Amino acid sequence: MCDTNGTAVGTLLLENERMRVTEWRFSKRGDNTGWHVHEYDYLVIPMFDGVLGIDLPDGSRIEAKLTNGVPYDRKAGVEHDVVSANDFECAFIEVELLEQPLAR
Repeated sequence: MCDTNGTAVGTLLLENERMRVTEWRFSKRGDNTGWHVHEYDYLVIPMFDGVLGIDLPDGSRIEAKLTNGVPYDRKAGVEHDVVSANDFECAFIEVELLEQPLAR
């Protein structure tokens, strides 16, 4: 996902020619991934009920309310920093899709 110096811990769980799976763990409020841009489309599977802040380059923040086990997907190319807004440890699984979609 990113090559940054955030305080959240990213642990690579699986990587092959089709996908890269990373667990991102935030131990406390304010932990962050660091600024990054995804090279690939990806999906996120939260492992908690709570809120993450998504900081954008223009200085704005989107508040993302997440539900344990309910995935969402995003397209490649958006610069952002993900920040925990929770008073507890939380984590999500990120799956980056390394293959181009099949033409139909």
